[in-house]
Amino acid sequence: MARVCQITGKRTRVGNNVSHANNKTKRKFYPNLQKKRFFVESTGEWITLKVATSAIKTINKNGLEATIRKAAQRGTLTA
Repeated sequence: MARVCQITGKRTRVGNNVSHANNKTKRKFYPNLQKKRFFVESTGEWITLKVATSAIKTINKNGLEATIRKAAQRGTLTA
C-alpha cells in the first residue's frame, strides 16, 4: 500500500540533503501516517483508515462523517 493519506492525500515528497559543503543528495520526506480505526455512528461499524496525524486532528475537530464527505468532494478519499 502506498504511503498516501486517505483523507488529505498527503504523499511522499522528494528533496535534497544539503551538506555543510553544499553537496546535494536525494532524500524523501514521508508523511506521518498512522493506521487508525474509527467508529461510524450512522452505520454502527468500525472502519480502518491510513491517515496522517494532521487528518486525525481534523477528524477530532470536525467529526468523521463531515471529514469523509469533504475528502470525497475533493477527490482525495480512497477506498
